[in-house]
Amino acid sequence: MRPSWDEYFMEITRVVATRSTCLRRKVGAIIVKDNRILTTGYNGPPSGLSHCEVVGCIRDKYKIPSGERHEFCRGLHAEQNALIQAAVHGIAVEGGTIYVTHQPCVMCTKMIVNAKLEKVVIGGDYPDELARSIFEEAGIKLVRFK
Repeated sequence: MRPSWDEYFMEITRVVATRSTCLRRKVGAIIVKDNRILTTGYNGPPSGLSHCEVVGCIRDKYKIPSGERHEFCRGLHAEQNALIQAAVHGIAVEGGTIYVTHQPCVMCTKMIVNAKLEKVVIGGDYPDELARSIFEEAGIKLVRFK
């Protein structure tokens, strides 16, 4: 049976996540507009830097819980990488949808709002109620994929 657009894009998002080198959580994101993939991103360190698989996880070392103190991490989030790729390649994402394997954190949420994306489709949860409230206030649809 032919998958729906959401099924199709979420499956691709899961494949993108397999490129992640994060030791804690593998996250993938794709930005779509008019049913066309514009960019992809997965969580990991900036280009050219050592991966956490090699140097270890700073957050584990200092026992920082998930959802807290994002600045203590070598990696960029999948959503950040997808947005950065759009900027690097001059791709307009306004009005698009971002598919993410997990709910975005508050930092990524603020970037999504300013990038003028209209919809966020998530495959899993993340412990960040502030992010949810910002999406609601900004009028951005947050949809939990079944």
